[in-house]
Amino acid sequence: MSEARAVRPRSSVLEMPASTLKGNQAYDRLRREIVSCRIVPGTRFTEAEIMDRFEFGKASCRIALQRLAQDGFVVSMPRHGYRVAPVTVRDVDEIFALRVVLEPYAARLAAGRVNRAQLERLERACRAKMPSEIGNQIDFFLEANRSFHMSIAMASGNQRLCRTLSGLLDEMTRLVALGFGVQGVRPNIDNDHSLMIEHLVVGDADQAERVARRHVETFRAMTMEKVVQSLRDSAELLPLDGCLAGDLQ
Repeated sequence: MSEARAVRPRSSVLEMPASTLKGNQAYDRLRREIVSCRIVPGTRFTEAEIMDRFEFGKASCRIALQRLAQDGFVVSMPRHGYRVAPVTVRDVDEIFALRVVLEPYAARLAAGRVNRAQLERLERACRAKMPSEIGNQIDFFLEANRSFHMSIAMASGNQRLCRTLSGLLDEMTRLVALGFGVQGVRPNIDNDHSLMIEHLVVGDADQAERVARRHVETFRAMTMEKVVQSLRDSAELLPLDGCLAGDLQ
């Protein structure tokens, strides 16, 4: 878990019933698979397939799927299982419309209050190229990028802003995974993160806000292009139920 994520109090985990704990673990595992698009948008599956693939018990699987449905990541289809919620162009528009308002504001509030060493480490992680044998390259970028932006949000001191941006960045992670991960490329963020760090450290709120806004607008254009291409490719090449079913065989 990244340092930018909220940490559950230790006592709450110790007091949690075993069935609930296993259900939460199943939820976390499935959520990662969906958000990273390893289970692609539109995929259809049954409860039994999920239990077999991930070795979940029935109760844990049901808890996980119920929570994912509440979060909007899956849609229940009575007598036909579940479907991973699709990604649309409208999703890109709506998520970035909110980001372009909230993130520049967060940067303004965070000016002069950030941890430079932490942001520089996360910026390096965003650019780091991992060995090719270690999983999906996009996963490392997604985690580092989310942590970078959440670190700025947390430095703003506005907890409601943090919670709102946390949800938006989770939704955006899925867009980036679909657009860039499926295309097999990493986003090119130029030097925006480095510029933001410089302005934030010296307390230049105006410039930090300006660079943050430009960064979100530029990233929106790149993401829209890649998502549209991935949606076209998946419509042409992948049956909606092909990803998970193929993985199960």
